[in-house]
Amino acid sequence: MSTIKSALEVCAFGIQSCLIAEKVGAVRVELCDNPIEGGTTPSYATIKRVRERVAIQLYPIIRPRSMNYLYDEDEWNIIINDVLMCKELHCDGVSVGVQTVYGEIDADKMKYLVEIAYPMQLTCNRVFDAVPNPYEALETLIDAGCKRILTSGLAATAPEGIEMLKSLVSRANGRISIMPGAGVRSTNVATLKAITGAREFHTSARKFADNLVLFSNPAVSDAGNMYVADEEELMKVMAALQ
Repeated sequence: MSTIKSALEVCAFGIQSCLIAEKVGAVRVELCDNPIEGGTTPSYATIKRVRERVAIQLYPIIRPRSMNYLYDEDEWNIIINDVLMCKELHCDGVSVGVQTVYGEIDADKMKYLVEIAYPMQLTCNRVFDAVPNPYEALETLIDAGCKRILTSGLAATAPEGIEMLKSLVSRANGRISIMPGAGVRSTNVATLKAITGAREFHTSARKFADNLVLFSNPAVSDAGNMYVADEEELMKVMAALQ
């Protein structure tokens, strides 16, 4: 059995999940809005309240919209200001990614974000899983000064990308943290740890939250769903990592 000391990051789609993450012993939350869109930047008030309520590391995702990570001038300006907002609110870091029209990591923009974010740290989000050459992207992000890469190993889920994750951990050789995410569960995290050699893992362990409102109008269908972290599943993940 592996003796590597492991850490868990929880992808949290609301303050409730952040509180659960801290309760079970996670070291960090990636705070997001809009789970159906793959995660977008949470509001100022949400980040502020989470920072007031939890002591573990807080990394809001900085992503003004879904679809891709290629941004125009206005969106780039939004990203810069959101990073500075997170620094103002005493976040520990941000999760962010910027790509070129060819899908490569935008080296200049990532370097700039590392510079303006300091002393916060940067996690490169799953823009990494859209790159044409993962080994080239790895070196680009190391050179930019990013702290970690959230990745499924360029596959739909981390278990499916396990061999690429293993290769990335080996190539990184401690220069940057490779953090497997997507499809990470209590039933597979021990295997991911043993095979990849990764030290950090990412999961949302999300489930549908109960609707406490006793009346709903059947003619209105735009209410959507709210997600919350499954405390029991997170505890199982933590146990598996130990």
